[in-house]
Amino acid sequence: MRILEGKNLVRHYNTGVLVKALDDVSISVDRGEFVAVVGTSGSGKTTLLQLLGGLDRPTSGKVYIEGKDIFALKDDELSIFRRRHIGFIFQSYNLIPVLNVRQNIVFPLALDGNDIDEDFFKDIVNTLGIEDKLASMPNELSGGQQQRVAIARAIVTKPAIILADEPTGNLDSRTTMDVMGLIKASSKKYNQTVVLITHNESIAQMADRIIRIEDGKIFGGELYD
Repeated sequence: MRILEGKNLVRHYNTGVLVKALDDVSISVDRGEFVAVVGTSGSGKTTLLQLLGGLDRPTSGKVYIEGKDIFALKDDELSIFRRRHIGFIFQSYNLIPVLNVRQNIVFPLALDGNDIDEDFFKDIVNTLGIEDKLASMPNELSGGQQQRVAIARAIVTKPAIILADEPTGNLDSRTTMDVMGLIKASSKKYNQTVVLITHNESIAQMADRIIRIEDGKIFGGELYD
């Protein structure tokens, strides 16, 4: 069953010279899939992720999440929709330095005034191996531990989709494989769809399907009717 669709996505920037960051890209992702989008720097992969997640609006084209045209929403409506339906994992972790680990993880729930599912919360932190770090501050954690907190924050709202942009870019090779294993295990355990942006072929091979993008166009791996 399709959960995410991008149809004829175009994103152009005019900086004195026309930059075609994405040029008529169409992709779709099935529920529960783990998809890797692979491309070199400047290929358009991060632009694609930003459009799929509603962080940027396309020059033209549509994105549907669970059948909903997300760009038909106003900015404030789109912000709420993202928070409730999409979990983001970034290379830079984006933890809030004045909040401890537990507070960082549950922050998206607090924004919506939602109760914490304590059993689900405990399951997540135990799965990610950070149950003994809940009172710690971000600056007391290693890079790998901070990324685990970021993963937990992305999962805790029970989003339909996880979008991860080079989530292991700041980690060493051993921690990279540990974190990727956790992302994959978590996605399967909680039946969440994952779209992962990476330039690393070894990481991409862990996905169910690989989509390759270069010069703003997709070359292989797309699934679309």
